[in-house]
Amino acid sequence: MNKWVLGARPRTLPAAIAPVVVATALVGSDFNWFRAALALKVAIWLQIGVNFANDYSDGVKGTDDDRVGPIRLVASGVATAKSVKAAAFISFAIASVAGTWLAFLTSPLLILVGVISIAAAWGYTGGKNPYGYKGFGEPSVFLFFGVVATMGTYYVQTEQITLLSFIISIPMGAISCAILTINNLRDRPKDELAGKLTVAVRIGDRKARNMYVALLMAAHAAVIATLIPTTLLTLLVLPMSISISKQVLSGISGKELIPVLGRTGKLQMIFAILLALGLGIQ
Repeated sequence: MNKWVLGARPRTLPAAIAPVVVATALVGSDFNWFRAALALKVAIWLQIGVNFANDYSDGVKGTDDDRVGPIRLVASGVATAKSVKAAAFISFAIASVAGTWLAFLTSPLLILVGVISIAAAWGYTGGKNPYGYKGFGEPSVFLFFGVVATMGTYYVQTEQITLLSFIISIPMGAISCAILTINNLRDRPKDELAGKLTVAVRIGDRKARNMYVALLMAAHAAVIATLIPTTLLTLLVLPMSISISKQVLSGISGKELIPVLGRTGKLQMIFAILLALGLGIQ
């Protein structure tokens, strides 16, 4: 497979697609396909940009020198640090064009949201004081891949901000955080040695596993809080949530967690589709 496709980490894209799908379903029959498509473009290219930015920053810092999991372009020497950094900024630029177009159609404030989102994407592992190295990765993921992505997609199509759009952003953010938690659990020993103080490093292995389970349960609880009976379709994936949770609580580590990462990504996409169906037929 092309090295740039691998570097973009396509398996992480459900985290970008899911909130757009769910928010568009909430809009209902009046959804605006063009604005939804632009929102999807923003989300996907921001995710790809984050992946390249993390590859670059962790690579030049040496954090990825001995890492389990997907290929790292810089650390493996497959691509130069300069080219990966350029790929990150090209991705951010593509997202910016789509975001600026949405701002032109709706509100100039979206430009500010976009600037903050890109700054957060770069600052996760980049710069002199990356907040991802201090345990703030999960809150950032919840905010930008949950609340901002979901409510933003709803807003650009309706020009409204509602409580319900916030509530449905919670499961999107929670499962995205669960994906990051698994990633950090897998890398916890290496991160600790490298001084990367993720939440998994800070709170320890057992508590990080419990946090993962809590995040999945929070996703299901948030759907119940919508008080929309048809959204209970998401309970169809509750057995999958329980099954994955049991795997995580079993104590598997390292490479054994890679399939769990994939299953969590699938869970997010199926969860989003069922939630979207529930919102669409209410």
